[in-house]
Amino acid sequence: MVFANIGTLGTVPGARDALVAHLTRRSSVLSEIGCLAYEVGTNDDEPDTVFVIELWRDADAHRASLALPEVQAAIAEARPLLSGDFGGFRFDVAGSPLRD
Repeated sequence: MVFANIGTLGTVPGARDALVAHLTRRSSVLSEIGCLAYEVGTNDDEPDTVFVIELWRDADAHRASLALPEVQAAIAEARPLLSGDFGGFRFDVAGSPLRD
């Protein structure tokens, strides 16, 4: 069952674009481990927030990704850009009108 992880990442003032650049760097590792979609966005009404939508093959694939050295390094590199203000939710996808 597809697993969705939708979140907001608060940034230190002025670091939003740097975090977007970091999160959107090409990564073949994500698709290899079961990431179906990883979309990053912004909203000018919230200048210190980055929005992320992740779709994974299943919750186990997402959980396993967090243990990979490449992912751990990316998290460590992003940490100085983050304010510590996080939000979001996770759920198992029940279905979609776009696919069977």
